[in-house]
Amino acid sequence: MTKHVALLRGINVGGRTQIAMADLRGLFTALGCEAVQTYLRSGNVVFGAPAGQTPAELAARIGERIADDLGVSVTVLLRTAESLARTVARNPYLGREDDPAKLHVTFLAQEPTAEQAARLEVPAGETAVFTLAGDEIHLHVPDGYGRTRLDNAFIERRLGIPATTRNWRTVTALRELAARD
Repeated sequence: MTKHVALLRGINVGGRTQIAMADLRGLFTALGCEAVQTYLRSGNVVFGAPAGQTPAELAARIGERIADDLGVSVTVLLRTAESLARTVARNPYLGREDDPAKLHVTFLAQEPTAEQAARLEVPAGETAVFTLAGDEIHLHVPDGYGRTRLDNAFIERRLGIPATTRNWRTVTALRELAARD
């Protein structure tokens, strides 16, 4: 079994795309996943999956099953426990910010091309900064995520790549859950 973290985009946020976490756990279990745990109500699932499928194949299966069983179309992004641990370890803003509420990670469905990456820049007048690292973007938003224009929708529009953003507390909590045996 390989430990994975599924990040579902837009679940139980703003009253749209409501999915009960018990239903989500049951769906993952029905797909043959083990030790399924959800974190919060925003589409974070830690689970073990049998070897033999790429993360992209597994994400597609999960997305199809959610659509078929729950009638909801969502973007599913997967990370292994190891890749999530690397995400936490390489956050370039840890040393400069004591408040984890100012740190976020945007997970991308794929690594952007050089051309796509060149389209991503901080909007004028923003204090936020970002670092693109493969298929993720580390964000430092001194004025708070709710006030920045460098949000998930902005990033998706600029890159043309599906994405989902998690705050630093959630990222580190998911890393801890995924590291457990």
